[in-house]
Amino acid sequence: MANYLAQFQTVKNSCDRVVAAVEDVSDLWPTVKGLFEEHQPLKRAFLTNRTRNPVLVENLPVEFILTTDARLRSRSPQEQYLFWFREPYATIVLVTCEDLDEFKNILKPRLKLIVQNDEREWFIVFVSKAHPSNDQATKSVKKVYAKLEVDFSSKKRERCCKLDIHGPNANFWEDLELKITECIRNTLDRRVLFYEDEIRKLTEQRFMPIWNFCNFFILKESLAFIFEMAHLHEDALREYDELELCYLETVNMPGKQREFGGFDSEDDQATLLKPGSKPLTQIVQDDSFREFDFRQYLFACQSRLLFKLNRPSEVSSRGYSFIISFAKALTLHEGVLPFCLREVWVITACLGLLDATASHHHDGIVAPDIEKEFYRLQGDLYSLARVKFMRLGYLIGYGIDIEKSPLNSACLSMMPWPKPAVWPSLPPDASSEVLEKEKTILQATSRTKHFGIQRKPLPLEPSVLLRVANRRRASLSTGNIPEIFDGRPGFTEGSGLEASPRTPSSLKVQAPPMSRTNSSPGNFESPLDRPMRLAEIFVAAEHALRLTISDQDLLKALSSTQDFEHKYLNLTKGAAENYHRSWWKRHGVVLDGEIAAVCFKHGKYDLAANSYEKVCALYAGERWQELLAEVLPNLAECQKNLNDQAGYMSSCVRLLSLDKGLFSPTERQAFQIEVVNLAHSEMKNPVPLDVSSLITFSGNTGPPLQLCDGDPGTLSVTVWSGFPDDITLDSLSLTLVATNNTDEGGQALKSSAATVLKPGRNTITFDLPPQKPGSYVLGVVTGQIGRLRFRSHSFSKGGPADTDDFMSYEKPTRPILKVSKPRALVDLASAVSSALLINEAQWIGIIVHPINYSLKGAILHIDTGPGLKIEDSYGIEMERYKETDCDAGASKSEVSVEDIPSSPERDSEVLNLCDGKIVFSEWASNVSSILWVPVRAFSGKLARGSSSVAPLKQDILEGMRTVALKLEFGVHHNQIFERTVAAHFTDPFDVTTRVVNKCNDGTLVLQVMLHSLVKANLIVLDAWLDLQEGFVHGKSDGRPTSTFFPLVVSPGSRAAVVFSISLEKTSSGKDLQLPESILNIKYEIHGDRAAGAHKPVDADHSGADSERRDLVFKSAIVLQRPVLDPCLAVGFLPLPSDGLRVGKLITMQWRVERLKELKGSEAVEQHDEVLYEVNANSENWMIAGRKRGHVSLSEEKGSRVVISILCIPLVAGYVRPPQLSLPNVEEENVRSNPPGPHLVCVLPPLLSSSYCVPVK
Repeated sequence: MANYLAQFQTVKNSCDRVVAAVEDVSDLWPTVKGLFEEHQPLKRAFLTNRTRNPVLVENLPVEFILTTDARLRSRSPQEQYLFWFREPYATIVLVTCEDLDEFKNILKPRLKLIVQNDEREWFIVFVSKAHPSNDQATKSVKKVYAKLEVDFSSKKRERCCKLDIHGPNANFWEDLELKITECIRNTLDRRVLFYEDEIRKLTEQRFMPIWNFCNFFILKESLAFIFEMAHLHEDALREYDELELCYLETVNMPGKQREFGGFDSEDDQATLLKPGSKPLTQIVQDDSFREFDFRQYLFACQSRLLFKLNRPSEVSSRGYSFIISFAKALTLHEGVLPFCLREVWVITACLGLLDATASHHHDGIVAPDIEKEFYRLQGDLYSLARVKFMRLGYLIGYGIDIEKSPLNSACLSMMPWPKPAVWPSLPPDASSEVLEKEKTILQATSRTKHFGIQRKPLPLEPSVLLRVANRRRASLSTGNIPEIFDGRPGFTEGSGLEASPRTPSSLKVQAPPMSRTNSSPGNFESPLDRPMRLAEIFVAAEHALRLTISDQDLLKALSSTQDFEHKYLNLTKGAAENYHRSWWKRHGVVLDGEIAAVCFKHGKYDLAANSYEKVCALYAGERWQELLAEVLPNLAECQKNLNDQAGYMSSCVRLLSLDKGLFSPTERQAFQIEVVNLAHSEMKNPVPLDVSSLITFSGNTGPPLQLCDGDPGTLSVTVWSGFPDDITLDSLSLTLVATNNTDEGGQALKSSAATVLKPGRNTITFDLPPQKPGSYVLGVVTGQIGRLRFRSHSFSKGGPADTDDFMSYEKPTRPILKVSKPRALVDLASAVSSALLINEAQWIGIIVHPINYSLKGAILHIDTGPGLKIEDSYGIEMERYKETDCDAGASKSEVSVEDIPSSPERDSEVLNLCDGKIVFSEWASNVSSILWVPVRAFSGKLARGSSSVAPLKQDILEGMRTVALKLEFGVHHNQIFERTVAAHFTDPFDVTTRVVNKCNDGTLVLQVMLHSLVKANLIVLDAWLDLQEGFVHGKSDGRPTSTFFPLVVSPGSRAAVVFSISLEKTSSGKDLQLPESILNIKYEIHGDRAAGAHKPVDADHSGADSERRDLVFKSAIVLQRPVLDPCLAVGFLPLPSDGLRVGKLITMQWRVERLKELKGSEAVEQHDEVLYEVNANSENWMIAGRKRGHVSLSEEKGSRVVISILCIPLVAGYVRPPQLSLPNVEEENVRSNPPGPHLVCVLPPLLSSSYCVPVK
């Protein structure tokens, strides 16, 4: 089977579509060929894939070939099975006939012979030539076609279809497409089963000696090609994948030595996308293929199918993996391959894949994540080609022009040097080129960085090229180290082309003079024996590469420094652009730095600065400070050359912000000098700058500063300076941020004067104005240095934790200030809750109770209300207040700090009232104290007694007086507390009178009850009664027996004094309207001012007993003559027998009867009319009639009148009914029945039946 390899490849290349054979029985093909080809390809073909699942194939092309064509001539069975993929998949039999007898005798037997082969899939197309106008011909054709269907079609399968040349054929083409698709599907299934069976047989023999991979390859690729022709690309791709796995398994089998390949012309150019670059017969080797060519051929077939599947991203993914794995295979055979074939092949493979995949990829067609992954792979391919290209450039002496960046150093340091069996020798006629290279090497000097920064250049190679190249020479053994390095000790391990000016001498190679031993005889001066110099290595490698590289573009790129740099820049830009469009944007930014280095080299500072800024932002964000230290000086130099003062200043500050170990102290001082000079230069506009990494800050250790709402204070903040020397700040401010509302901007605290920051830790003090309640953290530190406005929002960090310089990042931020919510800082309360004596000088106690707050220097304003005044002649006493048991229930937050040792130990003091205010002493700043203020409450009303029958109600508000207090306290008297204190003043006694007895002689015994109204002992010394007109004293002088005095009345108790009085004999014409009686009581009071009423202030401060002022209490007593001869009688008539109900209208009636005739002035005033008035509680009754009016009543004795009022009860229960009064008649002339107030019963309303539901 392997002998057919050449023919197999030829047949495969000439066949690319599914073939349908046309059996033209009636010579119709020239007529219908055009119609058949117009309806190609097949629009919708349902085929069966490898897993026997239906697959929709759109636009399947089919090639129609006559069976008489030479391409379909008969072959041998072996050849037929071998190239079965090109055999027809369907046979179309074209026939026509208009005569039924001709069909039966001639056409039908012939068709039987054609379709008797069961292996072919066939169907018959009957072509009708009858014109629609010829009815006879049309009928004849229908009969023939009907007979054709009966003979060749069955219920299982329709094998006939009719094409009418002169009529419409819309359904025919759909029917034709279905029949062709069915034939192709059946044939495809049968052939796939055959190939799978054959492949299975060979697979079982792959570990036998007779195994031949070429036979397996032909069958496997034939099956793949069948799928590819049927547009089942997924199945074809799967076959190639299995073929690759089988080949790798076969090629790695031990015991067989196979040629790798790679020695042919143009093998340095990858053929990953050209499956036909070499014929298969050229790469065959024994029973297999050369690995170098065959693996590329398989990948080319796979990529072709992936492109047909519109999956360029997968081509890139597979291509990158294939390049990496194939490069490892090239490394294993590097000793026998041409010089640097691996590097050249990788470059061409990457560039070829990049061009092909970019042309097939279109944005927006695939999902966003797949698109980003595609660009990431493109970036990887560009990066791989870039690194290999740099390696070739370094081999030929272009390493001087490669930027010694961290990226380039890392990439090239991980890549080994080429390892040929023998390093290329120097051509005999290359002396001039060597001389030119040496001159270039000697003239190469390292660029001095800005600020005079001296840094050791990064290496660009894993080891010294001199050592590697000379070790690979055939006739050199070891030799002296100075001779290998051409006597130049500057070339140390990993130093590249330049020696560092800062390299210590101890690190340089010290070569003591010693004789060199050489294992090979001969003259040492021979070019084969003498170690090659670096320039000679460059020239030899360049000549060897010219023999290896066949790609003219790559040769041109390595022909000169300019072309090399141009190609290097294109590869770098390609990688950066693709990384930027993927999710590996950081890689793109790093490569932007390499582009910036080239731009910087050629003086394109604007382009270089833009790229360097991106790189610095990435390095700063990732905290790669060592890498940032490499790039940031270049950015600063670009900004300085562009006169970008703001950017240059920012770069200098960022250089200062880096770790101190990255730069020497001298270099850091140079950075600071640049910053200060720029800040004080004549810049047009101030430059805002963030110095968060240079100037940091934090609160001091310990608890946060505690302030109350509205209090100012002083805040100390630790500021760390990263400057190497002292620096003067023109201004410095600090912003506090409330933790409960971060959206609201904090208040800025400004330093009062210029601040000098020393390196390291500094303590700065800020004046703190009153803040809103809440917790505050440090926000932003801002300041100004000349024209530089800086801000910092970072917390400090310092040295180790066990030193004083340690400051750690605080997350979450620890509050530095806590301002408590508005709370009671002090409490003012009255010390006495019981009543004081009215019209007497009394002490009012005011308790001042600080609550965890100092009252040092507090001022209390006292303002008395109406009816109350302060006795200015006496001082205000202030004394320490000791809590009683009733105060023990106060919460801990309200307990005063009266045991603070700093408070002086004093108990009392007399203060003077000045302009209505007093100033607190220092000893009372932190303790609870009580102020005793002398006041006097005035009342012009005379106390009135009441009768035991109708006692008077005491009006509490009548004796109330108020004192307005305003306390100003705090450091700046910013805290104000206001409160109004009420004090109750009253008379010492409440007087109640009643007649307890009436003697036979008309003498009345009057009992006067004295009820103590104060919380003190009252001592009654004397009592007398001044009677009103109409009453006279009895046998005594109006005083009780003196033996009863002094009478002590305890607090809240009662005492009684008895007087003897009688009615005065008066004439009938005398006026009975008399004035009030006055009760006089002389008393003393013994009480404590802390409890209530007490001895008046002026009495306490009086001199001897003779000068003592007596206290006299006076009360008016109403004595009423008894009603002995009434004129009118008012009676309440009985209510209805059914009672009263809420909401039911009733009539209230009163009967007024004249008992005697009025004489004199009374008769003149009243005449025959009586004024009446009905009084009722509006909550209990609703009056429907007139409440007030006149009724006629005759002046004759016994005359009567009934007064009726309609009313409605509003509430149920026992309520007081409406009362009838006669306003114009004195009470002593009216007798009522009942004589006093009474109650009536009101029933609830009846239930309503409107909403009742009857119960069954």
